[in-house]
Amino acid sequence: MPEHQRIGSAGVSARTGTSTATRTPAGPGRPDTSVVVAKLIRFLETGSAPDGLFAPDAFCDLSLPQWRIQAGTAEEILAIRAGGHPCPGQVRVERLEQTGHGFTIEFEERWDNEGQRWYCREMIRADVAGDGIAELSIFCTGDWDEARQREHAGAVQLIRP
Repeated sequence: MPEHQRIGSAGVSARTGTSTATRTPAGPGRPDTSVVVAKLIRFLETGSAPDGLFAPDAFCDLSLPQWRIQAGTAEEILAIRAGGHPCPGQVRVERLEQTGHGFTIEFEERWDNEGQRWYCREMIRADVAGDGIAELSIFCTGDWDEARQREHAGAVQLIRP
């Protein structure tokens, strides 16, 4: 199965410069997650997790179109990513919202692998404890190779990118 920074408070991808559509400010009882989000995007784009991104006992529940994987430690989360998305790429954040426990982020990823340009869309709900992610739930469309992207473009006209 080939699978593949938020800067300041604006929520911008380090590689693409794309800003987020929504940001809910931190408030009473609501953690400021801007540093964690920047670290998460850096991790997604490079494959290298910045120190403290995940709590050591972080839990992850990853749902793919026809599969589901879980991890119970930061080390296992890193292994899932390395096994499924070994190549660096670009993240375009479509929406980011801070929640009472952390944040949700909706984004697309693009990367090169095996001579093709790949694509997927994902949404993550992350609970933040201290300075790192304690729990995350990830929903992914699955990885689209160039043929699938062409098929989709020929069959569907999207109203928004």
